[in-house]
Amino acid sequence: MFFRITPAVKNLLIINTLMLILTWLTGVYFSVDLNEILGLHFFKSEKFHFYQYFTYMFMHGGFWHLFFNMYALYMFGIVLEQVWGSKRFLTFYFITGIGAALVHTAVNYTQIVPMIRDAHSFINTPSPELFNAFIRSHVNDPNREIFSFINAWSLNPHDAGMINQAIQMVQAHVQMTLNIPTVGASGAVFGVLLAFGMLFPNTQLMLLIPPIPIKAKYFVLLYGGLELFLALQQPGSQIAHFAHLGGMLFGYLLLRYWRYNSNTFYY
Repeated sequence: MFFRITPAVKNLLIINTLMLILTWLTGVYFSVDLNEILGLHFFKSEKFHFYQYFTYMFMHGGFWHLFFNMYALYMFGIVLEQVWGSKRFLTFYFITGIGAALVHTAVNYTQIVPMIRDAHSFINTPSPELFNAFIRSHVNDPNREIFSFINAWSLNPHDAGMINQAIQMVQAHVQMTLNIPTVGASGAVFGVLLAFGMLFPNTQLMLLIPPIPIKAKYFVLLYGGLELFLALQQPGSQIAHFAHLGGMLFGYLLLRYWRYNSNTFYY
């Protein structure tokens, strides 16, 4: 099928692949992490730049991250580009990708801003109780050493060394959280997946595991439902599930807008 690849999908595959290779090369030869520069950071991070809302979707965390995104883009994007044309397809792709980043930022806001507020409260009045509350609220899977530290500090709450150590741990955790970049084309790809399911709902797809056929509309519903379940069950996960859902949401809204404002949707 490769000789039938459409121009926009082909260029996206090439650019994303080249960016991963460039990321490897700059890391090895110049000790520069392009994901830190072009990946999306939370807007309160010192590493945040507005251009990251666009560039993050060309960056990936490794070969398999790139492979699965590009494979899905290849499988479903070619059909959409043939139906819409390259201009409309790219418009859809980038709007859903940026929309995914906006939803991801909004969800992060509800998690990071309370963490910063609690960190400031603790630093202003450090105590074992507030430190324990911060750890339980904002640290995923804290290790036993942290709770051992809290127990030891509770026996001597005015110990200046322990107070400074706790403050440093809180500050380090806040900085680490703020400076984690989000990378990947998954938000845009999920938008493409949703569009395929809406335009061709009864197309039969063959799953790999288990190897059974399923209609595109059910596949999209199941995939979207799984992402929602994982997003709610795994807050703070390294996988940006809400970004995936954001791509689907913006894709749905854009399709509805185009359908409402066009006499011929397949355009």
